[in-house]
This record gives sequence, structure tokens and C-alpha cells, in this order.
Amino acid sequence: MGLREAALSVGSARVCVVDELVERVDDQDRVLGVVVSRQQATREGWLHRVAVTVCRDERGQILVHRRSEQRSRFPGLYEAVVGGAVDVGESYEQAAARELAEELGLRVLPRLLFTFLNRSGLSPHWLGVHQAVVPDAVAADPDEVAWHGWLTEPELRSALLEWRFTPDSHEAFSRYLAFRTARS
Repeated sequence: MGLREAALSVGSARVCVVDELVERVDDQDRVLGVVVSRQQATREGWLHRVAVTVCRDERGQILVHRRSEQRSRFPGLYEAVVGGAVDVGESYEQAAARELAEELGLRVLPRLLFTFLNRSGLSPHWLGVHQAVVPDAVAADPDEVAWHGWLTEPELRSALLEWRFTPDSHEAFSRYLAFRTARS
């Protein structure tokens, strides 16, 4: 799983802190063989990998969701992609599939479209952008997803201007559209 847990005592409560372990990579996206916590990589600005998926339904609509308020990164913001950090030893595709299962209860194999060095967000990271056709009915984890719905591309373009989205959503979706345009 690539997670490290530490139990802390806070007053009479016991709090479980979970931090993902990631591999540092260089500016060419090559693994350096150094394992660090995602929190440390973010704090220090060290490059690591993140995998996201644009989820489409059979009609071509795109799944959009609002992050739970309990999330440590970007609580309550909307996302046009589903994803998270690539764990130690995982490929982009394996991480994307794991994240879809964890966040939406979906067992699908997303297709990697492209990677790029993303400098938006909390810290720089390599972002692997995937696409998957998924069923309309998803079983979103309420600890991860507060709301989800399906938008057409024009609706999503409007929402990106009006709603508060994560920086990765803006960057990944604009590059996704450019990738699709270049391929057609």
C-alpha cells in the first residue's frame, strides 16, 4: 500500500496520521531510488509522481467531484480528475487503477495518455494523465468525495471558470483537451 501510519495521543483521543510513501524522480521522470513521505516531498519541493484519470461515461460526459472537507490537500475544492500519489514500486497505470478503486469503488484499467512536469499546486510533480470509460453509477468513498456528478465538456469548461477547482484539475484538463485535439 505504501502508507506509513503513526498513532499520536492528542488529549484523551488517539489520532491516526497516514502519510503516503513516494519515490523521488528527476526532471526526466526517472526514479532516483530514494523513498520519502509525500508530505516531505511536497514541503521540500522534491519531484515525485501523481496519477490522475479523466473519467467519462458512455455518452462522453465527464465525472466531476468535490473533495471532502476532511481532505488534507484542497478540502472542498472540485476536481475534473480522480487520482493521487504513485506509491513506491507502482506504475502510473497501477496507481490510477488503485485510486479509482479507493475513491469511486471502480475496478477499471485506465489508459495512460501522457505525462508532464506539473508545476501548479502545492509543489512540482510529474503527472500521469489517464482516461477511462466508467459506469454512471459509482460508489464514492464519503471520506474522499463529498459530491459527484456528470458534466458535458461545455458544462465543465464553464464550471472551471466559476467553481473552485484544484490546480491539477485546471492543468490536467486543459492538457487533456489539447491532447485530444492533436490526436483528431
